[in-house]
Amino acid sequence: MARIEPTADDRRFMQEAIAEAHAGYDEGGVPVGAVLVRDGQVLARGRNRLQQEGNPILHGETDCLRQFGRGGEFAGTTLYTTLSPCAMCAGAIILFGIPRVIVGENRNFAGEMDWLLDRGVEVGLLDDPDLADFFARFVAERPHQWGEDIKGYEQGESV
Repeated sequence: MARIEPTADDRRFMQEAIAEAHAGYDEGGVPVGAVLVRDGQVLARGRNRLQQEGNPILHGETDCLRQFGRGGEFAGTTLYTTLSPCAMCAGAIILFGIPRVIVGENRNFAGEMDWLLDRGVEVGLLDDPDLADFFARFVAERPHQWGEDIKGYEQGESV
């Protein structure tokens, strides 16, 4: 699959994910936000809650899927995430058959966009400079949190 070009609607729904990221940041957490959308309707929202709940698997994407709940139908959905998904979140995307993912930025963390593409998921990258700056500021401000949740993963360390 090739990367897709994000639409105006994609940019609009990314603002919802960014709002989740800011809420997580304000709570003292890692600012990754996500929303799940189908047919112009937000089905679920989530944000990284590692710091808030002490749960290392509650990334923005997995929290969003948790909010959507059991038995949900993922056909025709798009997952919007502020940061490129890690291997765990990419695996959840594949497991649940989410066909389309829009990523806010991947400068601060490359994540698994190519892996998703290789498995047939349509992936679009907004490469939002404000979002990239927001993550860069977070990394500088709270390096321990970044290191615990993201940086260790990048380096293949146990987190």
